[in-house]
Amino acid sequence: MTASELQSTAQDLVAAGKGILAADESFPTIEKRFKSINIESSEGNRRGYRDMLFGTEGLEEYISGVILFDETIRQSDSNATPFAELLASKGIIPGIKVDKGAKDLAFFPGEKVTEGLDGLRDRLKEYYDLGARFTKWRAVIAIGEGIPTDFCILANAHALARFAALSQEQRLVPIVEPEVLMDGDHSIDRCAEATEATLTALFDQLERHKVSLSGTLLKTNMVLSGKDVAEQASVEEVAKETVRVLEKTVPSEIPGIVFLSGGQSDELATAHLNAMNQLGSHPWELSFSYGRALQAPSLRAWAGKPENVEAGRKALLHRAKLNGAARYGKYSPEMENEAA
Repeated sequence: MTASELQSTAQDLVAAGKGILAADESFPTIEKRFKSINIESSEGNRRGYRDMLFGTEGLEEYISGVILFDETIRQSDSNATPFAELLASKGIIPGIKVDKGAKDLAFFPGEKVTEGLDGLRDRLKEYYDLGARFTKWRAVIAIGEGIPTDFCILANAHALARFAALSQEQRLVPIVEPEVLMDGDHSIDRCAEATEATLTALFDQLERHKVSLSGTLLKTNMVLSGKDVAEQASVEEVAKETVRVLEKTVPSEIPGIVFLSGGQSDELATAHLNAMNQLGSHPWELSFSYGRALQAPSLRAWAGKPENVEAGRKALLHRAKLNGAARYGKYSPEMENEAA
């Protein structure tokens, strides 16, 4: 994939009215989700769940790409069609999460650095052959007393840039995901400060690593109040602060920013995205890459029962449609109650 092909794929991922479905839950995360509906996290149940999601008719109207997990990209649907092939046949671009998780950063209490660079080049080659056309790597930045430190931010920015360079070398569009966590009782101003420092360091490292920004997407947090604060910032305030920080830090060459939902409710994640797109045009597309905020209603409707597959798909399509509307700033809370 040439630089122009990378750019074309990145632009397709942030196509008008569409966003990305994150279905890259690790084993512990999917187990937690399945526990909430009282089913076992077996290989068969995980495959059945992903089959229910990916087989949704009309999903391609609102979903441009799906981030898969290592197990999932090797699985097939009930007709023995590999999931990556099934998605591609609908015009949905298959992607893959490639990091090995955030681990404690030695000598920096309360801070983490993401691992997974060792052997990454070979893994990327294999994922390309399995049908992936984009990749994702998540870094987590915590806010607390004396943190985040500059060193933690730099360590994660450096790893994100190395991942991005290796991905592009292997013809894959990287989605760089630095997430400033909403855990804690910090103000929206603290979140803005940490997000600005993180994104500044990230784009400095991407430039140093010669990463082509036009073939890269940014997945990041919205600028929010800490979740333990009694008085939460309003939807309008979150939208304005987030866009302000992005305009200061994100180069216009980046085709799009796909937000993570990061613990927000389904409705709030949609409302925040909608409010940002109502602020007018931006140098980049403002889209979504939601996991739980797209899947939660679908998971509850499905509940692990074959007879509920269509109900699960209907719930997923409804949420995807609402987020598609938010891409144009045309979402309203009344739409929540409309039938899918």
